[in-house]
Amino acid sequence: MLQDIEHHLACPHCARHLTLDGRTLRCPAGHSFDQARQGYVSLLAGDAHTGTGDTAPMVAARGDFLAAGHYRPIADALADAAGTVPHDGLVADLGAGTGYYLAHVLDRLAGPAGAALDISKYALRRAARAHQRIGAVVCDAWRPLPLRDGCADLVLNVFAPRNGPEIRRVLRPGGRLLLVAPTGRHLRELVDGLGLLSVDDEKERRIDEKLNPWLQPLDRTEVEFTLRLSHTDAAAVVGMGPNAWHTAPDRLAAALAELPDPVEVTGSVRLSVYG
Repeated sequence: MLQDIEHHLACPHCARHLTLDGRTLRCPAGHSFDQARQGYVSLLAGDAHTGTGDTAPMVAARGDFLAAGHYRPIADALADAAGTVPHDGLVADLGAGTGYYLAHVLDRLAGPAGAALDISKYALRRAARAHQRIGAVVCDAWRPLPLRDGCADLVLNVFAPRNGPEIRRVLRPGGRLLLVAPTGRHLRELVDGLGLLSVDDEKERRIDEKLNPWLQPLDRTEVEFTLRLSHTDAAAVVGMGPNAWHTAPDRLAAALAELPDPVEVTGSVRLSVYG
C-alpha cells in the first residue's frame, strides 16, 4: 500500500519529503501527485516519458510466465539472500515489473514495506496488488529516484537497469544491493533455436565496472535450473523481455514449430550482493 512507503518518498521536482493526503501525495513546496485508481502513483519528472517501459502485452506475458512458477528458483534465492541482511527499513525493487520478486522477498521478511519502482504503468498496476506491503511508484531508473537518502536496507535489481550512484544514495550505511543478471547459459536452447539476443561473457565485468566506485561486490551465487516449457511458455518468455522488441511474431511461430513441445531449457543467473 502507498501509505506503507509514504515516509520514504521524495518529490521528483524538489527532493523534499512527500505526505499522503487522501489519494494525493504532496510536498511542502506545493507539488502534488495523484494516486491512480489501480493503486500506483507516478513520480516522474515533468519532462520524462514512459516510452521505454514494458508494454501491456509484455507485462501480460511476464505475469503468465512468472505465475506458472518457472522462475521460482530465482525468487527463492533472492529471498534467502535478503534474509541474511539486517532489516527494519525499506526494501526497494528497482525495475520491479509486476512485483513478483519483491513480493517473495517481503513474504520471507517480517515487517518491512516494499517500494516497487518501474517506468511501466502496466507493470505497476500488477505490482500494486502483488503484496499488501508494496507501494508502487512510476519513475525513471536513470534519473534521481523519488526516495529519501539512506531509506533502504535492501535494493533489489532483477534483469533491470542499474543506476549506481542513486542506489548508493538510497541505501543506508550497511545496506545491500541484491542484483540478478543472466549468465551466458541462460535460455541458451531458446537463444540458439529461435535466434534470440545472447548474453556476452563479459557481462559480469561490465556490471562491476558500471557500479564501481559506488558499490563493491561482496558475494556471488550461481542459480541454475532446468525449465520444461510448452511452446506457449517459450513464446511468453520471449515476449516478456528485450527480445519482444526484436522478434517478429510470424518468425517466432515458425521457429518454435521446429522445437520439441515441451522443450527443456536452461535457466542460469548470477545473484550478486553489493555493498
